[in-house]
Amino acid sequence: MIVQAIAPDPPADAGWQARLELEIALRHGRSRVVRKHQLGPLTIQRPFHPEGAPCHLYLLHPPGGVVGGDRLQLDVRVASRAHALVTAPGATKFYRSAGPLGLQTQRLVVAAGGVLEWFPHENIFFPGASCRLRTQVVLSGDARFIGWEIQCLGRPAIGERFAEGRAETAMTLSRDGRPLLTDRLRVAGTPSLDGSAGLRGFPVCATFVATGARAETLAAARHRLSEATAYPVGATLIDDLLVIRALAPEVEPVSRLFVHLWSDLRPGLLGLNASMPRIWAT
Repeated sequence: MIVQAIAPDPPADAGWQARLELEIALRHGRSRVVRKHQLGPLTIQRPFHPEGAPCHLYLLHPPGGVVGGDRLQLDVRVASRAHALVTAPGATKFYRSAGPLGLQTQRLVVAAGGVLEWFPHENIFFPGASCRLRTQVVLSGDARFIGWEIQCLGRPAIGERFAEGRAETAMTLSRDGRPLLTDRLRVAGTPSLDGSAGLRGFPVCATFVATGARAETLAAARHRLSEATAYPVGATLIDDLLVIRALAPEVEPVSRLFVHLWSDLRPGLLGLNASMPRIWAT
């Protein structure tokens, strides 16, 4: 593994400036981090191989949250025949801003024959936050991807709503330059939260996607979704892309649902049983 680390002090009038670039490739029968370039407080724990060849990576942001003026950039590249599962120890928190915009950009690139599983914890947007989050998934050839993103506006456990501030999120997925999915959300105050064409009063919205899906994949997903009767969920198959969306009153039920979906679908999509990252048990 080649490691380059540069960590200059950020300017006094700016937030954290952080960038992490990772390249995962197959070496001696296992997927390994063969290149790591780090700028600022964004890094990973030591890679794990609990199921053999696939590499489990845990993202770390030691400051613990994003504030106005922060710029966080993640670039993950998975080479042909390599397989990476990326998660994190806990939620990402976007705190109240005094005005500047906080930015988090994530670019996930998977070469033909590669596999990436992307399972971050939820993003929590505190009232008064001003932030923009972008996730771009770029696939080549028969590259495969399973992943989710969960957005929590306010802290519903204590009755807090995202009544002020601005949050913009986007997740895009393309294959060989052809767009497959563009999922965008823009929230700015109560009207955005309660609109019938928007979040309909739910503080949590979530998206689960998987490539390589077939009709039987959709049927299995809908069977699992039939258990979610307390909040609206839906599944769609677009060519070989499975898209599942949910609105929920809190994070925990939709997070649990997505883990169950992954456990149900992974054997058919990747030929592997679900291997829970050990960090999820802590």
